[in-house]
Amino acid sequence: MDFRFPILNADTPVSASTPPFTVSTHRGFLPINDPPSTLPPSFAPLESLLSRMPIVKADGTPGLLASGKLGETVEKELPDLSEEVEKFKDDAGIMNAIYRDYSFLLSAYLLEPCHLRFLKGEGYGLGRQRLPAVIAKPMVKVSEIAGFKPFMEYAGSYALYNYRLADPSLGLTYSNLRLVRAFEQGLDPSSSEAGFVFVHIDMVSHSGLLISGAVEALNGVSSSDRTKFDTGMKDMLEALKEINKVMDTMWNKSKPNGYNTFRTFIFGITSQSMFPEGVVYEGVSEEPMSFRGESGANDSMIPLCDNLLQITMPDTPLTEILQDFRQYRPGNHREFLQAVKDHSDKVGFRQYALDDPTSAELYLRALDYVREFRWRHWCFTREYILKFSKHPTATGGSPIVTWLPNQLQAVLALMIQVETHCTNAAAAEEPGVKSVQEIMDIVRSQQVTLTKEVAKYTADRTGGSGATSVRSS
Repeated sequence: MDFRFPILNADTPVSASTPPFTVSTHRGFLPINDPPSTLPPSFAPLESLLSRMPIVKADGTPGLLASGKLGETVEKELPDLSEEVEKFKDDAGIMNAIYRDYSFLLSAYLLEPCHLRFLKGEGYGLGRQRLPAVIAKPMVKVSEIAGFKPFMEYAGSYALYNYRLADPSLGLTYSNLRLVRAFEQGLDPSSSEAGFVFVHIDMVSHSGLLISGAVEALNGVSSSDRTKFDTGMKDMLEALKEINKVMDTMWNKSKPNGYNTFRTFIFGITSQSMFPEGVVYEGVSEEPMSFRGESGANDSMIPLCDNLLQITMPDTPLTEILQDFRQYRPGNHREFLQAVKDHSDKVGFRQYALDDPTSAELYLRALDYVREFRWRHWCFTREYILKFSKHPTATGGSPIVTWLPNQLQAVLALMIQVETHCTNAAAAEEPGVKSVQEIMDIVRSQQVTLTKEVAKYTADRTGGSGATSVRSS
């Protein structure tokens, strides 16, 4: 039986009630329509605060976060707009934008004291332990309606729903992207904060072919159609190639010495020293709440590959964190990824690939792109974070040194198992394509290098909870 899951395409009718993050073959994991960049007039007080909030505002002058004035301004100016939220419950795009904007204000409010300490070269210390009702009540309400956690998420807020097009006629290209909301200097499209977000959007813009290729390959297994399987795998390889190419531009678009100047504001509550007991959402509950922070680990592209290719992760507490991250994705993405996993397991996707030498090589090459992606992610962690901060946890609450290597080592180990099933046909046919031997030489080298680097950075960590004084000038 073929894989069954409702996936939109460019011709599918979309209503106002359709969730923005509905999987499609033309937009992939991006929202099906470009996000609204402004809120309805009744949210003018929130809009005003957000426009004045960034460390550097759109006009280049200092904003509220630059002087630590955001918290007191929120408490003086912001009314409870919970009732206004309810009025837009049938407009999924507006609801998602309201969620995005409240999550920005929530994160900035809670973490503003930590940012001020960071500027002094101190540890992060404690964030604000209570979220005022004027933020907490509408945030919880909009999150329930929009289907997110009541905290900033990667897709629904910080990254994938946080852009507008400078010229709508030019479409979704990197140079045409502008941020809607920012913490530091992100309203300047040449800033490191803007580049950080734009690279993620640019990567995900290639996910439509990844999705259609995965479905084609799954259906090839279901129907025992080797041609269909190989065609789907080749489409996936093309998409992964482009995704990795875009990822590699991060070095130029967002500088390593600039990341920590806005990173403070994307930390979560869970497993963070800034919120040892959680955060009380006033007007909602006096019991403290705890949520994971914004993290690129919540993206759906590599998890799609994990589930389709049946990449088995080790049974460790680190893998439990990986599973917990699944809750921090749009609902339709979660359902799609689970459906892919269930069908791949049911039809024996990996074994079907390994039963034919050509398919096995395509499978190995897909694993190689996943390896390449995860290796780059580790290199970014090393160069952007480990060399600039001693804080022991990543923004999402995972251990900063060991978490990514947990997944990367699983891919490297699987590639060694798969190697013997390959005959290296593609390299012989396509000039410039790495041979299986060249791929596996990299795999074995990275196994050794990764083990050494994890040991080094583990030994170097002091276990302290603060940022170092190293930051961009």
